[in-house]
Amino acid sequence: MANEPRDPMPLEEPMFILGNGEMYRNQTEVKMSQIVLPCHANYCGELSAGQLLKWMDSTACLSAERHAGCSCITASVDDIHFETTIGVGQVVNITAKVNRAFTSSMEVGISVSCEDLFSDRQWKVCHAFATFVARRTEAGKVQLKQVIPRTQAEQMEYSLAAERRRMRLIHAEIINDLLSSCSSQTVSECLDYQDAVPAERTRVESVELVLPPHANHQVSTFGGQIMAWMENVATISASRLCNAHPTLRSIDMFHFRGPSHIGDRLVLKAIVNNAFKKSMEVGVCAEAYQGGEPLRHINTAFMTFEVLDNDRKPCTLPRIRPEPVDGKRRFQEAIARKKIRLDRKYIISCKQSEVPLSVPWDPSNQMYLSYNNVSALKMLAARSNWVLTSEKNKVSLYTLEENQMLCFKVETHVAVAAEQVFLLLSDLRRRKAWDHHYKSCDTEDWSKFSFAITRIECEVITDSHEDDTIYRVVTPSVTKGGKVQDFILLASRRRPCDSGDPYLIALRSVTLPAYPPTEDYNRGEVLCAGFSIWEEENSFTKISYYNQATPGVLPYISTDIAGLSSSFYCTFASCSAFLEENKDNLASLPTSTL
Repeated sequence: MANEPRDPMPLEEPMFILGNGEMYRNQTEVKMSQIVLPCHANYCGELSAGQLLKWMDSTACLSAERHAGCSCITASVDDIHFETTIGVGQVVNITAKVNRAFTSSMEVGISVSCEDLFSDRQWKVCHAFATFVARRTEAGKVQLKQVIPRTQAEQMEYSLAAERRRMRLIHAEIINDLLSSCSSQTVSECLDYQDAVPAERTRVESVELVLPPHANHQVSTFGGQIMAWMENVATISASRLCNAHPTLRSIDMFHFRGPSHIGDRLVLKAIVNNAFKKSMEVGVCAEAYQGGEPLRHINTAFMTFEVLDNDRKPCTLPRIRPEPVDGKRRFQEAIARKKIRLDRKYIISCKQSEVPLSVPWDPSNQMYLSYNNVSALKMLAARSNWVLTSEKNKVSLYTLEENQMLCFKVETHVAVAAEQVFLLLSDLRRRKAWDHHYKSCDTEDWSKFSFAITRIECEVITDSHEDDTIYRVVTPSVTKGGKVQDFILLASRRRPCDSGDPYLIALRSVTLPAYPPTEDYNRGEVLCAGFSIWEEENSFTKISYYNQATPGVLPYISTDIAGLSSSFYCTFASCSAFLEENKDNLASLPTSTL
């Protein structure tokens, strides 16, 4: 009984006291606590990753069904990175709750921690996001009720869930683009290595019969059970390469392409695609069939393994000799996926305070930079401890000091429809019409690197995507006689996902090899800035501008924050006038903005 997935006994959800004094608990939150027994462990005395995946899936499914009021199935799971392993005798604590519901799907956040009962220590193991879909009923497709976030943390996750959903929808497209455009690393040298392990040696194929204990109450195979079987064959494949006990470190985002049912035979195939110096990628495919019917593709996943020494440090791995044709393709694709994993870790997984001010941009990481750009703005906007510093004619200036970082917010209202405000503010080239910081400056012609003097205020460098544009912005010096300052900015635009969401224009600095800093300019950097545009009734719109004041930005606002100036009011009064004057003149906007 102990090693089978069980319905977790939901513990009492944490209570929150809201601003109005109301006691609140999240009704979709489900908790599972399991002590790790020898039957749950692998040959190293550590909790099997497959068993953990089953527990995670069961907990998340119960949370989804609690919200939906009907049975749900696992549709996809985002990247999972396992930070630590869990030993026999320790307790696994899993918490799952619905972050946001869309039409018939919902995002469930899953948090896993480990507890040592003898030392009273707890530590994080992993965090994941799974998408569940409500099953059709006899009445047809289920329309899920909306999640109403009540706490600041819930509001933040609710807002970020829309951005994560957008990234899931274009994930496969971005990977395919990268695989088709990335420069191929030659594999011919691998064929010459005398100590290289033939990839055929790592090939594993196994068949599992889906029995009632493997299925849920709708006789479909547990998604977590399929993941556990896939992890099992992947571990065997990785072991054949290194002749040691590998540790699963991460699983790439994957989608379930179809259901599996009781009586199905699941064919699981695994092979090491590539071995890097300290890690290896194993590709796993799951297919199902019954009787003489053809195989149905259920899922494909890519798992990254390491081999740890006695000090828990990664060991150097043997090289792999890929199979002809398909093996070489898998070898090359593994290199591309490794780059994507590094981009994700570098851009998304870091805490906001650890992300560099300027991140190198290239087509392969634009999805993650755009995600990070918009998410950072949403997280800044979700803060509740803003302090009103100054107000003039209904234009308000707020500040927030946190972690040695000063942030400011300017808020105003205009009698212009939100979509029109969004379109007018989306193109930074039009900002010179209302923001004196974007006024004309003499500068060199960067496109030719000549000494011809031109007048550049704000130019488009590239339209990297229909929702993302990179600009070079030149601003005058705050001090008399000082250097002119320039910025290379990624502008990411988002329309509302639902009627209650704002329009967003997020800004952050990026670096481009073709536009390096020069001695004639101070290269300014923006960590997080942008507009949140909320539609209110009767074509009345609330505009909030946010900025994390980096050294390059602080001089422009410091006198306002200190109460020595009200230039923020003049700037946003000018912005309001610009919006009202141009609200009926959208035809002149550039096509990329529209």
